[in-house]
Amino acid sequence: MRRASVVELSEHVNNTPSPAGKAESLTQRIISRPQFSIRHVIAKNCEFQPHSHSALTVTAVLAGELSAGIGPGDWRLTSTDVALTNINQVHAGGAKEVEFISVGVTPLLVNELVAEIGLTRTTSEIAFRACVVTDELISRTARAMAGELAAEELGHGAMLESMVRQLMIHLLRTHLTVRKSDLIELSRAGPVDRRLRRAIEFMHDNYSGGASLEEIASAAYLSEYHFARLFKEIIGVTPHVYLANLRLERARKLLAETELPISEVASMVGYHSQSHFTKIFKSITGTTPGAYRDSSR
Repeated sequence: MRRASVVELSEHVNNTPSPAGKAESLTQRIISRPQFSIRHVIAKNCEFQPHSHSALTVTAVLAGELSAGIGPGDWRLTSTDVALTNINQVHAGGAKEVEFISVGVTPLLVNELVAEIGLTRTTSEIAFRACVVTDELISRTARAMAGELAAEELGHGAMLESMVRQLMIHLLRTHLTVRKSDLIELSRAGPVDRRLRRAIEFMHDNYSGGASLEEIASAAYLSEYHFARLFKEIIGVTPHVYLANLRLERARKLLAETELPISEVASMVGYHSQSHFTKIFKSITGTTPGAYRDSSR
């Protein structure tokens, strides 16, 4: 199963032109809620550029084969394989003739479930034990989600939410490590390292305004140099990359969950030019903002 270095299987699908100059076919369905998102993708040819998410992500391959690089490891995933990506963990990938389901769950929902089932207090460090697993229950749940997304029957939103919660409980039982940590505090962005809590909350409040490294570091009462080094060490990406991912995740949610004009979405996430926003959005997600919105309807 091991081989190739790539990234998570959910967000960044990039249609590659065929020899005739036409993009390979891509079918996708998206549902986005405040605490989770689900994306079902069927593609003949796709690429996943390096990126990270502020959510735990589960990607189940339903058909075909997917090359994936998660952190330092490289894998080649086939049907029944499942990729598990931690919060802010850099990942990438690529495939031909593939179908997969990707589920992103916010730290707030994970933390809520941890407290509900009595595993530990809310100030916990939660992470996957492995990057790739074979788990029949996850694969069955992913296929059921794909069916719900396609059928769009009465109450399918509530059904999908129930599936996500069941999936997370299974992950907490089998694939997640939950450790009490004195360094973890609960913030508006979910459980975070207390040394960075003020800075991360500042970034979530000011991601659209072009906050400088100096301003972000000041929120944590640290020098720019010490803050940048500590942030990369703890979070795994630079403050600049974290902010960029935050802006694009916010854009995806606005596109999927609101009817705001795309120009307004671009402005709200810090892009003064809609054309520039469209270019950046497509380079990362592999689809235009308009097409992404259409897929979520």
